Amino acid sequence: MTKVIDFQTDPSKYRHWRVEYDGVVARLIMDVDEAGGLFEGYELKLNSYDLGVDIELADIVQRMRFEHPEVGAVVMQSGKDKVFCAGANIRMLGGAAHTHKVNFCKFTNETRNTFEAAGAESGQHYLAAVKGACAGGGYELALACDEIYLTDDGATSVSLPEVPLLAVLPGTGGLTRVTDKRKVRRDLADVFCSVEEGVKGQRAKDWRLVDEVIANSKFDDFVANRAKEVGSNAKGEFSSKGISLGPLDRKIHEDGSLAYSFVEVDLDRSAGLATITINGPKEDAPGCVSQLHELGDQSWILKLARELDDAILHLRLNELELGVVVFKTVGDSALVAAHEKMVLDNVETDWLCCEISLYLKRVLKRVDMTSRSLVALVENGSCFAGFLAELLFAVDRSYMMEGDFEEDNRPVASIMLTSANFGPFPMSNDLTRLQTRFLGTPELIAEIEQEKNALLEAHDAERLGLVTFAFDDVDWEDEVRIFLEERASFSPDAMTGMEANLRFAGPETMETRIFGRLTAWQNWIFQRPNAVGEAGALQRYGTGKRGEFDRRRV
Repeated sequence: MTKVIDFQTDPSKYRHWRVEYDGVVARLIMDVDEAGGLFEGYELKLNSYDLGVDIELADIVQRMRFEHPEVGAVVMQSGKDKVFCAGANIRMLGGAAHTHKVNFCKFTNETRNTFEAAGAESGQHYLAAVKGACAGGGYELALACDEIYLTDDGATSVSLPEVPLLAVLPGTGGLTRVTDKRKVRRDLADVFCSVEEGVKGQRAKDWRLVDEVIANSKFDDFVANRAKEVGSNAKGEFSSKGISLGPLDRKIHEDGSLAYSFVEVDLDRSAGLATITINGPKEDAPGCVSQLHELGDQSWILKLARELDDAILHLRLNELELGVVVFKTVGDSALVAAHEKMVLDNVETDWLCCEISLYLKRVLKRVDMTSRSLVALVENGSCFAGFLAELLFAVDRSYMMEGDFEEDNRPVASIMLTSANFGPFPMSNDLTRLQTRFLGTPELIAEIEQEKNALLEAHDAERLGLVTFAFDDVDWEDEVRIFLEERASFSPDAMTGMEANLRFAGPETMETRIFGRLTAWQNWIFQRPNAVGEAGALQRYGTGKRGEFDRRRV
């Protein structure tokens, strides 16, 4: 039986990281357990990492924001001598299935983006304190930090050696962050990405690869003082206490279906279909911010976000042959809007409301980036309101019930837009999903915004372009069935390519470049014999033999 990859963890289970808290400063220490690989067949030497190491990192970054909001500076450092991080484990990459490699790169990208954004969004600035070799994915960890400090000991260096050593690309945004974020000159970036040994000392600073180069004898004091300065400036006299993130209530049934508190995932393997049903709140929204804090991780909106996030990741990595994901909702739109309003009305003044809003943004982006055909069904009794309505604009198609359905006593299908649909949750292209949807007719958004907080039934939803199609009870079942069958019959490769091209209209950002260009190129390179063939560079790494290449440029 294939091993199920579990994205739930907590500090008691960490094998590769430890965190030390000291007021506004946290030290995030990477000390990878060589024998702690997610799969058999490789050792995680030299602080190299696999998906299991990154699952822990993602959990730490999430907990930092919710459990330790007082932290303003996070120092990322190594717990091993003479090495910061050797990057993704080569043996793991060499032996992993293609699908795992690509999904691994996507998850690591999402994790880097999360702590990269933490400084601007949450006032938690990540600072990389580099001692020892910092290569490949190790340098990509540093690149996602706000600042990089390099010790000048004659040996410590930074490098992106994937091209000369492995015939692949840095998999976690390294090329893009070097040019777009650190603004390294293109010709110097070309040199840097072509040399195995990397760059060290003052040259690394001169080329903009790091922010500071410090004598080894003064390095620790410099980092400590700088972290305290950054943390104090970010958080000042912050006195609020965080909330604990407990384990999710999740059951995995024998057929693979999932059941959480507010999310259900049903699987139809013969149809290649997964259906995610989101249940709206049953209780009234908290009456004030203090009540939201008292609820902690048990508030409907935060619990739902965590459950949906886990469900999406589970489907990505564990259910590779389910090519179509259907979103449904059940509940009261007014209640959904009330819970959302409590959060969004207080994002400027309350740290927890801010973090919940930011987390919803990340979860919706996770949906955008999922390489499955996505469809939403707006049925009677649904609650696609506010941030849940964002799912309608994230999916590839949406279908809505129109009018009365025989022997269906549920409330008629409707959609409710709120302020959440007009700004708080941008896509990776920095546009809202409605702006992306109506890229050619932006004037329609003002008309749509006038309908905020109203229950829009099928006629109005279709007129405003909020759904793809609306069908009455005569056509609904057949139209939906035919679409789902057709979608599942298409080539998964062609679907992934088509959907990724169509979802991200509009301006290109560093994030879309990382996910779009990088993922597309790496996806292709990971299948080429120059990298993964028997004589490819990735397979021959460590044998003393160079890779043999097909010299034809494609």
